[in-house]
Amino acid sequence: MPEHFLTADGSSTLFTDRFGETYHSRHGAIQESQHVFLQMGLHALPAGKGETRILEMGLGTGLNALLTVLETEEKEIHYTGIEAFPITETLAQELNFSDQLPHFEASALFNAIHESPWGIWYDLTPQFHLLKVEGKLEEFETDDTYDLVYFDAFAPTTQPELWTEAIFTKVYHLLNPGGVLVTYSSKGDVRRAMIAAGFEVEKLPGPPGKREMLRGRKG
Repeated sequence: MPEHFLTADGSSTLFTDRFGETYHSRHGAIQESQHVFLQMGLHALPAGKGETRILEMGLGTGLNALLTVLETEEKEIHYTGIEAFPITETLAQELNFSDQLPHFEASALFNAIHESPWGIWYDLTPQFHLLKVEGKLEEFETDDTYDLVYFDAFAPTTQPELWTEAIFTKVYHLLNPGGVLVTYSSKGDVRRAMIAAGFEVEKLPGPPGKREMLRGRKG
């Protein structure tokens, strides 16, 4: 059973014995997610797009989904989150993200993310449509394509099977032309696997406590 852990920016995360690490950076869960996935990912997409389709690899605590819905209130978003090991609603209630975010709907939206059903589209708001998929990325099959991928698996040393050329090739083919993948990892092996899969890869400044991260773009 994952255990509650308080990170340096005051937001909480979970430590899992299954993988021997936390779901988010100990230097700040919210800071990491905002920097890696929103600032370097969501904000890197062209402005003015009518609809954005996002795929998250590693729905986890639901933090990335929460930050995204709060950031895109006026935009049409279809958000698919894949999670092989869902946390319980009870465990999610122990996380303090809603208290740390200055938005009056943060608590209700966070609860709705975890209470929403798996396997079917759910309207989190009139503009934000959520599909939670329980399973592994390796087995994920869809006819949908995406504009943005949040690649938030556990570390390459912990889940090496998710950081391979084969996996990144699969994700590459799920992206629309010009689509973007962002990840907190900056390991050389990960960068080379992304390049081999076809991505144009750039190193970017990382979140607090981490020097660099990676962003890949489909040409």
